[in-house]
This record gives sequence, structure tokens and C-alpha cells, in this order.
Amino acid sequence: HLHLVESGGGTAQPGGSLRLSCAVSGLILDDYSIGLFRQTPGKEREGVAFIRGRVRSTGYGDAVMGRFTIGRDDARHTIDLHMNSLKPEDTAIYYCARGTYCTLQAIHYSSWGQGTQVTVSS
Repeated sequence: HLHLVESGGGTAQPGGSLRLSCAVSGLILDDYSIGLFRQTPGKEREGVAFIRGRVRSTGYGDAVMGRFTIGRDDARHTIDLHMNSLKPEDTAIYYCARGTYCTLQAIHYSSWGQGTQVTVSS
């Protein structure tokens, strides 16, 4: 049974760092994409990053390019998002989901996790 669970959210100061993890069970990571998305009240869900397949192709949203890095930990069976140089506008609930393609369009993803809150504030 497919199950995705986010963890590692929390509070950081502007310029700080956080790491999010998406624990994946019931899925062969080599065969799919895992996407990280975020959402704030009243706004559409925004694509943050994805990682796909055995070759671990990655992609990033413009807002996080150069600051966030997505990776895969096969020992822990997690997808990790390393967030650096955090800004207040990074504040959101972050979700992970399963997809098939190399895309940041949420419509192509399913089996969403429950989300974890990230707050960037001084």
C-alpha cells in the first residue's frame, strides 16, 4: 500500500536552513517521480522540486532554484529536501506526492502526504 509521510518541518529564521523528508513506502522509487509542493491559504499549490527514477533527474521551481536541493536516501527510503537561504515567502505547508513524469505540475501527481508546516520568521 502506497504511503507518503512528510516530516522535518518547523521554524527557521530568514537565511537559515531546514531539511524536509518524505518517507515513502509501498513504491519502487526507481519507477516514479516524487514531487515536493507547497501551499499557503488562498493560493494554488506550487511545485517546489521533483526527483525521478533511477537516474534521479531533478527539477526546481523558479522561486527555490539555487537555494533548495532534492535528493534520495535509499537506506532510509526517503526523499529529502534541503532548504537553504530561507525567506519568509517560503512559509507554507509542504507536501510530497507520487508522479510519473518530470514535471512540477500538481495535476500529474497523486497519493499526497498529509503535509508539514514550514515557517520562516524572525
